[in-house]
Amino acid sequence: MTIQKSAAFRIFGGILALLLCLPITGQSADAIISRDAPPDAAAMQLTTVATGFHRPIYATHAGDGTGRLFVLEQSGKIWILEDGQQVPVPFLDVSTLISPAALSQRYTEQGLLGLAFHPDYANSGVFFIYYTDRGGNAVIARYQMMPEQPYLADPSSEQILFRLNQPYANHNGGHIDFGADGYLYIALGDGGSANDPLGAGQNRQTLLGTLLRLDIDSAFPYAVPLDNPFIDDAAALDEIWAYGLRNVWRFSFDRATGDLYLADVGQNQWEELNFQPADSRGGENYGWNVYEANTLFAGGSAPNHVAPFFAYNHSLGCSVTGGYVYRGSAIADLQAAYLFGDFCTGRIWAAWRDSSLAWQTIELMKTNLSISSFGEDEAGEVYVIDYAGALYRFEAVGI
Repeated sequence: MTIQKSAAFRIFGGILALLLCLPITGQSADAIISRDAPPDAAAMQLTTVATGFHRPIYATHAGDGTGRLFVLEQSGKIWILEDGQQVPVPFLDVSTLISPAALSQRYTEQGLLGLAFHPDYANSGVFFIYYTDRGGNAVIARYQMMPEQPYLADPSSEQILFRLNQPYANHNGGHIDFGADGYLYIALGDGGSANDPLGAGQNRQTLLGTLLRLDIDSAFPYAVPLDNPFIDDAAALDEIWAYGLRNVWRFSFDRATGDLYLADVGQNQWEELNFQPADSRGGENYGWNVYEANTLFAGGSAPNHVAPFFAYNHSLGCSVTGGYVYRGSAIADLQAAYLFGDFCTGRIWAAWRDSSLAWQTIELMKTNLSISSFGEDEAGEVYVIDYAGALYRFEAVGI
């Protein structure tokens, strides 16, 4: 693995931000960061957008001005939705590359798990995927859109950034996304099994159980940003941005503020939601496996532990699914509310900070969906993905 350390992109971004008089985090000057009233659950509904998918697991946009939505199937295909209609040929099909478990009918945490479009995708046609390969390894790969064919990716264009051994078949993590700083963030589970037998959560000498931050523009396969928190720490790997994570199942950046939300799936009793402010310099320790949410689990020491802003026990669900801060225009009453849910019970919650910046949370609705993911389109509207095969959108009642 070739690793180079570069600050070029960050320096350029800082200069550009100064020229534009904008903060480098991407925070909008008029961004709404708090609210005192809870969202009115009676004013919103979930509307079916599309059905017929096989184990859909994520939906996102390319940021290219087309308004298209890209839907991931865990079994290896990426489909395009344009004006609510599914393009008949998949954008990309990697089913021959992924773990055979994802092609079977049994439950698995392997397969095609993540998709992120380069911030300059409109010009470059470059995007990235996260999948577990036929050997069960975690793979981050770069792909290119087919020249002059915006509805097709070039399957022969794969360039692997890295391949990481996964000791067990579960806790594969899988979410990838670009921050406002232009760097690629990658969530990796703790290696699997149960109770963190590898001790990965508090071990900064492994990439397991961490959130990575990589510069994929300055070098191939990637460079390490010089302002990563452990760049000069011999006891930690340079790529790590945050650690103490069990199995983050979806993280997201608030598009208006740059704040980071991470949903970390729990072990025996607790599911947790973590927060990192946009001005963080990284290095947060979210506590696993010393803690499960706010409760001591294995015990011991968790230096610089950052507690979750919300946790719920297994009487309400069994596997948290992270979502998005709503920044769309269809439901004014949802502004600045972070939406998330539970895979097992179909509950959906909204969390927000009040005027004193204290966290508040309500259960927004109870559904019969197996919530495998949330999605966000180019306009900031938020979607719910049902693992059974359908895609829904939050809309105002009466629409």
